[in-house]
Amino acid sequence: MKNLLAFLAKYHHWFLFVVLEVISVVLLFQYNSYQGSVWFSSANSTVGKVYESRAAVEQYFSLKKINEGLTLRNFYLERQVHELTEAYQRVTHDSTSLERNGMKFISQYKLIPAKVVSNSVDKDDNLMTIDKGSKDGVQVDMGVVCGNGVVGVVYLVSDNYAVVIPVLNRTSSRISCAIRGRNYFGYLHWEGGDASHAYVEDIPRHAQFHTHDWVVTSGYSSIFPPGVMVGQIEKILNSPDGLSYRLLVRLSTDFGNIRDVCVINDSSIAEQTRLLHAAQDSLRSKGGF
Repeated sequence: MKNLLAFLAKYHHWFLFVVLEVISVVLLFQYNSYQGSVWFSSANSTVGKVYESRAAVEQYFSLKKINEGLTLRNFYLERQVHELTEAYQRVTHDSTSLERNGMKFISQYKLIPAKVVSNSVDKDDNLMTIDKGSKDGVQVDMGVVCGNGVVGVVYLVSDNYAVVIPVLNRTSSRISCAIRGRNYFGYLHWEGGDASHAYVEDIPRHAQFHTHDWVVTSGYSSIFPPGVMVGQIEKILNSPDGLSYRLLVRLSTDFGNIRDVCVINDSSIAEQTRLLHAAQDSLRSKGGF
């Protein structure tokens, strides 16, 4: 014990130096947005390789379960497409218009496949890292989806990696969504805790719908196209002020077991963004915004 105290007394100035250096670095990056952004980007690129290797091992051992799920889902989707196509042809008596319209709709979207290399579900503000970055065409504010539905929105991009704000982010995630087939819309908000459920807020009181109805993206933003699966209504609640409904939704995406995702590169986003910025600038110049 005496030797330990003697050692600490002899080198205490070095320990004090290290402690002060750590405190200064933390304060620098935590309270300065630019330095924090640079640190976050650099650390993300470095740690991304480690996460990618670990994710590759995990993906290998989960391939059997993933393939079984994909097989079942593909079968379901093929049957659904077949039945819808036959119904559409019976109504329109045109066997080619559905294919033409579908190709026209899909052509504006470019899907960038990516793998999740880092993910968390046990925090209030979860983040996700994927192995595609600016070199692959990924940009900030692009939507991210998987085979089961919505995942999140791209938040930060480096050359080879991107950080995604998933639905399971209490502070920053707000996704416009609608009740499928009913045209009533609100926004999706996760309140922490259970990673399988979130809430849809601000559904109007005059809306008519039922539990077990499906919730999808509304298409009212330039991030997600309409109709991407969000989840299924489990409970209908009142908002705190009593002026709207609040829906408890079981999310269709299993965030605890997500490996493969796609980033949506919508060719019309740039045009919509330019138009929105022009309108905002015009309003500001007139003193109305």
